Amino acid sequence: MEVRRVGDQAVLVLGAGPRSAAAIRGTVLELAASGSLPEPRDIVAAATSVLLDGLVGPGAVAAWQSRLEAAPLPELVPVDRNRGRQLTLPTTYDGPDLDRVAEAWSCSREAVVERHQQVVFLVAFCGFAPGFAYCVPDPALPEVPRRDVPRERVPTGSVALAGEYCGIYPARLPGGWQLIGRTPAVLFDPARERPSMLEPGDTVRFRVLG
Repeated sequence: MEVRRVGDQAVLVLGAGPRSAAAIRGTVLELAASGSLPEPRDIVAAATSVLLDGLVGPGAVAAWQSRLEAAPLPELVPVDRNRGRQLTLPTTYDGPDLDRVAEAWSCSREAVVERHQQVVFLVAFCGFAPGFAYCVPDPALPEVPRRDVPRERVPTGSVALAGEYCGIYPARLPGGWQLIGRTPAVLFDPARERPSMLEPGDTVRFRVLG
């Protein structure tokens, strides 16, 4: 873990990967909730880092930097204690790339579906488009290469794999991930109190629709 001061109102905490960053986010949330440190305006999770922004005054930045630098790695909150809401998404496994994923995993299409449903996915961070969540599996699944040629339009609700991540396209968007299924869940609705269905810290499981 590496802690960097960013300007006069922010601290950036770097981890080794999405699981490490998720654990760091859990630590930050616990410290923020304890009331022992100045409250940041925003806590922004990314693939390998967590940004604490909107810290008022150099004293606030220094306090967070000092506290995080003093935290040994064993004190980091494990991912399984960083879980927010637990969601289950109904899914139809009829994606056009199921055979490609089966080949990458050296198994059958049916085995891909079974393995995908057996794991719990942690929402590590969000990006790319409103409502798009980068989810990491626990336990880990074999990595899946991106498509050589991205699609110009991926259907809304498509469940997809790329690298170590699983994601769901919240709208009809371009994309190069491998499509294995689709869900009717509405991933992003600006009229809702919480526009994004999936947020960092949530856990997701997929179940066959019907």
